[in-house]
Order: sequence, then structure tokens, then C-alpha cells
Amino acid sequence: MRILIIGVGTLGDVAPYAGLGARLREAGHEVTIAAHQPYTKPATDADLDIVPLPGDPLSALTGRFSLSAYREYSDHLVEGLAGLAEHDADLLLLGAAGALGRHVAEAMGVPSMGVHLQPIDPTGDFPPIMSVFRRSLGRWGNRTAARLTFEVPVAGPMIAGLSARMRARLGLPPTTPRVLYRNRERTRWPVFHGVSPRVLPRPADWRPGLEITGYWWPPRPRNWQPDPMLLDFLASGTAPVFVGFGSLAEWRAEQYTELAVQALRRAGLRGVLQTGPRGLVSDDVLAIGDVPHDWLFPRMAAVAHHCGSGTTGNGVRAGVPAVAVPVMNDQPFWASRLTALGVAPAAIPYRRLTPARLAAALTTAVTDRAYRQRARALAVQISAEDGAAPVIDAVDRLHVTHRPK
Repeated sequence: MRILIIGVGTLGDVAPYAGLGARLREAGHEVTIAAHQPYTKPATDADLDIVPLPGDPLSALTGRFSLSAYREYSDHLVEGLAGLAEHDADLLLLGAAGALGRHVAEAMGVPSMGVHLQPIDPTGDFPPIMSVFRRSLGRWGNRTAARLTFEVPVAGPMIAGLSARMRARLGLPPTTPRVLYRNRERTRWPVFHGVSPRVLPRPADWRPGLEITGYWWPPRPRNWQPDPMLLDFLASGTAPVFVGFGSLAEWRAEQYTELAVQALRRAGLRGVLQTGPRGLVSDDVLAIGDVPHDWLFPRMAAVAHHCGSGTTGNGVRAGVPAVAVPVMNDQPFWASRLTALGVAPAAIPYRRLTPARLAAALTTAVTDRAYRQRARALAVQISAEDGAAPVIDAVDRLHVTHRPK
């Protein structure tokens, strides 16, 4: 089948789809990934075809959530996604942030499936993770709040307006979020979640068609070799700790770097930073660029990160303790899962992050052997999973019943 994966988001969002796409290609399918231009590298590294989307979601996130930044990004998003309807595809695979792609699939007359990195469907187990709710509202309250984010989006007219604009742009009849959601549930629209069931057990109250499959690991770039400076640094002393905050680190690189350096000095630890400019910051701190986490993390004593879904997955895969510093969106949820699994001390929300707090958490993660023991045990379990296999099976079954045009 000709498969189009819509990977709206930043680098950490696109990388798992590159891993899934590579496996689908190995299974005999033609795979293209639609992603924002600044974040297509994982798909390029996987030798997948790319359709660049205009705009940059990071501009909306770092624009202090200003209405003008949101509107500019949403304009780009609507036009970029609507343009995908002109491409040849037999199946669309949609991330949670690319939910508008269901309108594209409808306009193209092809089926679609969800390939989510976050569990957004209603459950009593936890409140909606992309909302302002951080504490449980009770089982009924959690389910109701999550359902309302589909039927009456929290962002109100802005989100509903995107859907209406998309349908008008594609020549589709108008509808409402409630009708779209009820149709989604009536047809049991399939959604596969690229996260380990060891990290996120499948909620027992989920309807059929919602599955937790295991992580989708991106392939390492072809012919990639570590920088000699990094190899020398790793060999020159005890295992360092990793400190990185994802794509947002580029927004305030100097601030993130200075805070991390102060924390490492307080804790007396060596560090590898992914927060800004590259090179030796001091004898005990090295700042690096883009290094595959599957290679880097197992060589660390601990990893401190923002708890994006992909980085969280790479951390638990490596079998090393974590220090969770969530910033926004789904990150507090994944931070809470790391703490619940016993592989990380209590999370430090970014707004409360100080050198002293980061130093204390790093010291705890490195010196308390229980965190490493639990992290290693979890990594062994995760290594036995094949998260792409259930998606490939579903696509193959669809190929039998839905012949490509």
C-alpha cells in the first residue's frame, strides 16, 4: 500500500514515525512522511520519502501562546495538510496532533488510522493529558473531561474553526466536533499508541480498537559515527549524566546551559549537555549536537530531560535512571509515569527548576542504586517488545479488504 504518515510536531514527534515508517517499508509498503520542514531529518535518515509541511509548531509554542503566533501557525497547518489531498495514497496514518488529517482522508476517499504518541482517548485512569488538569477528577470526571475535549474542544472556536476551515478548503460538507467524535467512536476508528505497555498499561475501560503496542524506534542514521571529542570525553572519567530539554532548548539555549552547568557543579558530576552550542564547556561538561539517544543514553549515569514521549522511551530503553523536568502538554504525564515506575525521583516542573533542585535530583538518581536496578529491569522487558508489529498486521489486513486504487 501507499502509506502517508502525517507527523505534525517537532523532532521528537517525527522520529517515532520514521521508525514506524521504516518497518512498514520493510514489510513491502511505500511510505511517505509529511512533517514540518525543520524536523524532517529523522525521515531523511530512514531513507523515507518526505512531503514538507509549511510552518513551525515551535514558533507557536515559544511565542508565549500569543494569538498572532497561533494564527500564523494554524494558517500554515491548514494549507499544508489540505495540500496533502493532492498526493497519491491508499492509507493515512495520523498522529494525535495531525487529527485534521481525518478530513484529508475523507476528501481522498481512503481509510485512516491513528498512530498516537499520547493517550488522549477518554479513560477513568487519568485526566486528559493535554489539558490543564493535572490531578485526577475521579473516574467519571476523568472520562467526561476527556470526552469533552473531543466534543467541545477546550480551545473553543480556534480548534473548531480549524476543522471548519479544513473541510471548506477540501470541499467537504460542514459538520461539528461532536458529530466527528461520535462517528469516530461508532466506527471504532483504530488507534495504535507507540509506547510500551510496561510504561503505560492499556486502560481497561478503553473501547476495542485502542491499542498500546510498544515503542517505534527510529533507525540510526546510516554511516553515523560518534564525534571523536565525545568519545574522548566519555573515556576520560566516570560516566556523565545527560541534560537536555528537547526542541525548546533552542529557544533559551544560554539560560538552559548555564542552569545545567551550575547544577552539575553543585552535584560534582560530569555532564553531557544537549542545550545549546557545541564544545567543551569545562573539563567536566561537554555540549553536543544531535547524537542518537539509543547510542548515548546507555553510556550515561542518568538522563535529565523534558519528558517528551520519544525521549522518555529512549530513556527507559537505555536502562538508566531519569530526572524528569516537564515543561508542557503531555510531558507532566510522562514524568508522573517515570516516578510511578520507580526509575526517577519526584519530577521538577520547569517553572520550579533551579540549579539546587536539579543538582539534588541528579545526585539522588545517580547514588540511589534502587533507581538503576528498576531502570535495568524495565529495559529488559521493553527490549522484548515489537511495537511496530501490530500496526503492520493491521495495515496488511486492511490491504486485503481495501484494494489500492
